[in-house]
Amino acid sequence: REGYKDWQTGPYPAAPCKGRITVTKEDLACLKSGEFLNDVIIDFYLKYLLLEGVGGSVAERSHIFSSFFYKQLSRRRAAGEDDAPSVPHHRVKTWTRHVDIFTKDFLFVPVNQEAHWYLVVVCFPGLEEVQFEEFQSRTGLCSDLIYCSRMCNVSVFVSAGVHSAGLPEGHCVKEVSLQKSEFRHQVRWCSVFPKRGDFFVFSRPCILVMDSLKLSYHENVCRLLREYLQVEWEVRRGTPRLFTSDNMKSSNCRVPLQDNSSDCGLYLLQYAESFLQNPVVHFDFPLCLDNWFLRQRVRQKREEIQSLIMRMHQNPHTEPLIYRMWSLI
Repeated sequence: REGYKDWQTGPYPAAPCKGRITVTKEDLACLKSGEFLNDVIIDFYLKYLLLEGVGGSVAERSHIFSSFFYKQLSRRRAAGEDDAPSVPHHRVKTWTRHVDIFTKDFLFVPVNQEAHWYLVVVCFPGLEEVQFEEFQSRTGLCSDLIYCSRMCNVSVFVSAGVHSAGLPEGHCVKEVSLQKSEFRHQVRWCSVFPKRGDFFVFSRPCILVMDSLKLSYHENVCRLLREYLQVEWEVRRGTPRLFTSDNMKSSNCRVPLQDNSSDCGLYLLQYAESFLQNPVVHFDFPLCLDNWFLRQRVRQKREEIQSLIMRMHQNPHTEPLIYRMWSLI
């Protein structure tokens, strides 16, 4: 647009935060329909999600790597470099000097391979064994529905006053209608109700891959991340620890998929946003996240991000943190 020609945002976030990002008119142009998102927009929005309280307590337990992290980690070895895992780690060893990633529950790694974006989430890197939790039935089906929906990673919308729908424990529910006063709530279900005494995986060290095309080969990415974690552990903790495909499994999540050739970056951002707002709470593989969000949510994201950036540009003092950006003309 004509109004975008000679401007750029000031660095985000404001000083003294590290890793500040400037969005230019060229970056803004990639938000047009049909364009591929570039690394600046990816990094900007991920940082926004983490810093602006979108994920609440989940954000505090998370670390988001720059899109350049994996690019550096996976760079082709120069002539004369050996194939030791310490070589890729050396390229990014200063990137975590201010954070101990093993105190975090979730590490978000945006990956771009052959012009295709997808998200990798390393879960519980500091944990060394799988943790299980026994399912305990709550007081009435309504609270069980809420609890089980979080176990099964689906959305359930019910009134706080509803206590029973007259269904037995262990019932396989496809769609349940709950009524209270004039309200009607549709509960869509994708799994069998767990019964008292059933166990589920509450947490485990693992690598989740969220790919909106499912065309990429991911195992090399997961292997490289395990090798990085192994060296980082030795540097941070001073003790050896093996990160293998057995003790840190990887899984391709069933996630909402794109229906075109250009929205992979938007889906990456929506995966991260949905994870922060409605995180995975059980880790029995495979994870079925098909109903995490509607495709329409992603279709609105280009305009949403563009509006966000323009508000920052035009109103630098209206809100804390995010609007402390100014025009540099």
